[in-house]
Amino acid sequence: MRISGWGNYPKIESDLSYFKSVDELKELVANREHFIARGAGLSYGDSSLSKNTISTLEFNRILAFDEKQGIITCEAGVHFKDVIKAVILKGWFLSVTPGTKFVTVGGAVASDVHGKNHHKVGTFSDHVLAIDIMLPDGQVVTCSKSENHDLFKATCGGMGLTGIILTATFTLKRIETAYIKQAYKRAGNLDELINLFEQFRDVSYSIAWVDCLSKRSKLGRGILIYGEHATRKDLEEFHVSRKPLFIKKETKLSIPFEFPNFALNWFLGKTFNCLVFHKHSNTINTSIVDYDSFFYPLDRVHNWNRVYGHRGSTEYQFVLPKESSREGLMAIFDKINKSKIYSYFAGLKLFGKGNDNYLSFPIHGYTLALEFPVAKGLFELLADLDKLVLEYGGRLYISKDMRMSGMMFKKTYINSEKFQIYKQKLDKGNKLQSLQSKRLGI
Repeated sequence: MRISGWGNYPKIESDLSYFKSVDELKELVANREHFIARGAGLSYGDSSLSKNTISTLEFNRILAFDEKQGIITCEAGVHFKDVIKAVILKGWFLSVTPGTKFVTVGGAVASDVHGKNHHKVGTFSDHVLAIDIMLPDGQVVTCSKSENHDLFKATCGGMGLTGIILTATFTLKRIETAYIKQAYKRAGNLDELINLFEQFRDVSYSIAWVDCLSKRSKLGRGILIYGEHATRKDLEEFHVSRKPLFIKKETKLSIPFEFPNFALNWFLGKTFNCLVFHKHSNTINTSIVDYDSFFYPLDRVHNWNRVYGHRGSTEYQFVLPKESSREGLMAIFDKINKSKIYSYFAGLKLFGKGNDNYLSFPIHGYTLALEFPVAKGLFELLADLDKLVLEYGGRLYISKDMRMSGMMFKKTYINSEKFQIYKQKLDKGNKLQSLQSKRLGI
């Protein structure tokens, strides 16, 4: 079967297998020389690509839900959308969610995903109580912060290289409504934008849309979007008369085919960015929106990755330490502008302190996600951006990566050697491998 990550680059032929029980999985593991697990396939690059791939999508039951304490246990193939559906009417929500609800629980652990609230609550693994995992030899082991802690630290953010995640038990967040009290504030350049992040650093959720095509004094201009879970009182004040924990399903759009390569161009991107920027005023605009609109706006457009055409795309996401973020981000925006290879989407977030997982991405600072079509000159530009990320003390997000060098990985992930030593001890035959792990020399 031909598979790829969300960016549709690269694409490979793979023997894709499924399982519905632990016994079925044990047989698959025993009969394969090497393999990697795969959930929804939403990581951008080659981290879930291998000649032999084992899908978790049919291992997808919610096993337990404690409605009083907000603790849930799910099999690895459960999507976040199904977790939300099971818990929201009981007054609970995900403690941490990325920008799509179609990620699986196993994928969220393997990528140690983060959301718009990292500066307040950390990554997904910071809310995980226990993980059951099948090791390369077929043994099933439970790990947590207090039991088999090294396995827990290697598995959370470990991109599936320690074993196949079977189940995860994690805590939820108590909510009064299914809505968010959201506000917008416009910033004329990057310096103003970072000042806004600092001004609203105590707000639970924040992210900024950034205009990557702006130049000179407008370089890095954008819109800060921030919010809190709305209370019942908030709904009353804004005259929202719907049921507090219920939202109406909206019609979804769908991209039926891959766009031609010329459809995305500088003029279209510039026009769109100007319209978005000037749509928002300099004053704070507050409203009530449902959780889908706030957390998952792109989920409403099915197969939106097809707008990049058959060439595919990549998301280049990096984080810089807080003390070097202003200067480093300016240098990176300047480099992109001079290259004339533009990102048509850019999202900026503030990270709090990182955790002690070996390969977890966040460090205290600012992270920028840039969406590029795969085109002539892109890889040369990204190599130049790598040098700037290194110079300013940052690193790249492995879940979005499809071309980082092993040298860059080892230099920027300070616990990569510890991870590699642990993996060699755990997986003596190197059964767990992906295209990414071979490229990075893990």
